[in-house]
Amino acid sequence: MSNLRFSINSKSETPARTEIETRGFKFIVDEPAELGGTNLAPNPVEYILAGYAGCINVVAHITAKELNIDLKDLQIDIEGDLNPARLFGTSFTERAGYQQLTVSLKTKTNIDEILKTKWLQEIENRCPVNDNLRNVTPINFSLN
Repeated sequence: MSNLRFSINSKSETPARTEIETRGFKFIVDEPAELGGTNLAPNPVEYILAGYAGCINVVAHITAKELNIDLKDLQIDIEGDLNPARLFGTSFTERAGYQQLTVSLKTKTNIDEILKTKWLQEIENRCPVNDNLRNVTPINFSLN
């Protein structure tokens, strides 16, 4: 299978709000009021969690089907903590991003522990967003 290319275009609307466009969809990214925004939309780090959950959902369903798991329902909860000190330039001892993420999948599907472990491994190994969060991805910045 050949590579798929994904892209977005964005425009700054205010110092805390950005309009994003991709594949004909438009949405905004904003910060809560306490971080200088107007709280009109999720912030960037919440969108990371949302994208992660969406990707896990797709991979969970693909792999459940392959493993003959009758997946009737699925809830994915993700949380993480980050210290905003680096973001605001008050300290550079901690990283700017999430220190750790906790992913919790909940389903009423009845499967044994061996199959549950196999299924979770497949989800972790095949989720593209999980791969990007766990591994270093080269990023090239430019300004013109």
